[in-house]
Amino acid sequence: MKDTITKEHQYQAQISDVWNAITNAKEISDWFIKADFKPEIGYAYTFTHEDTVISGKVLEVDPVHNLVYTWEVGGTGVETTVKWQLLENEEGTLVKLIHSGISNYKTQEMITKMFTGFSNGWDSCIINLDKYLKEARHA
Repeated sequence: MKDTITKEHQYQAQISDVWNAITNAKEISDWFIKADFKPEIGYAYTFTHEDTVISGKVLEVDPVHNLVYTWEVGGTGVETTVKWQLLENEEGTLVKLIHSGISNYKTQEMITKMFTGFSNGWDSCIINLDKYLKEARHA
């Protein structure tokens, strides 16, 4: 069953820079989508892209290492979970992103559609974050 998407990427950036890029509303808005976000447990955030609003609540915050929040695409009424794990290493920061709960969608057709859409979206996210971090280092 298509329930969990896992993406890993090695960034040549300090863990604090990656953390800021995924938790600071201005930075998220610069490389991802317009964000109202704070890395505070219980914070009700929104990400907005054109007519799509993604909302949720921050569940876990372990600065520079782990961030977990719920993820609900507006109008679906279905909650999934996104987890970011950051690990500092010799090359910079290894990021593991886990998006789970996709099987919460009501039909197999919707599960497949959302799984594919989320997977492709996270691939783009990883590329955009990499570009953003490289540009920030050379700014």
